[in-house]
Amino acid sequence: MPTLKERFGIDGGVIAAVDIINGLGVYAGLERIRVPGITGYLDTNYRGKGEYGLRALEQKDFVFIHVEAPDEAGHMGDVAKKIQAIEDFDAKVVGTLLRGMDRWPEWKLLLLPDHPTPIALKTHVADPVPFVLFSSSEKENSKQLGYNESDGKKTGVVVKNAFQLIEALIEGRRPWIETSH
Repeated sequence: MPTLKERFGIDGGVIAAVDIINGLGVYAGLERIRVPGITGYLDTNYRGKGEYGLRALEQKDFVFIHVEAPDEAGHMGDVAKKIQAIEDFDAKVVGTLLRGMDRWPEWKLLLLPDHPTPIALKTHVADPVPFVLFSSSEKENSKQLGYNESDGKKTGVVVKNAFQLIEALIEGRRPWIETSH
């Protein structure tokens, strides 16, 4: 597998509490960034992931931040914990990143889960996942849709080959998008 440096000419880092994610990141040529207090559970250092991600972007082109807590809450079948994990991720990771991104004139953000873990089933399923591909140039013109499965369906955008999302993020190519409208 070519590294991201070989494929796109970019340097990057990976922030994760999960060994397999760190291993895949290193295999892709990313530097492992160690953040104190990250656990992979609801007590993880969410804000630290965002802050260390911003610091990494001062020297790197790309940072991959993985948060495991919503998945773990899904495996527990605990709706309150899953809601808390998603709210903490939104406020403390995404919020920290978005507030800090203004230091750069141009930036892109790709946000998505790796898979759904429904509370009722307590296991992974192969259903489509919502995603956001957002940039500084789209900031003022963003639509007011929520980040959830039902609003994702409203867009009519379907990505047949999810592995091409990295091309959309880095190169801006989006030939994989089909609309159902």
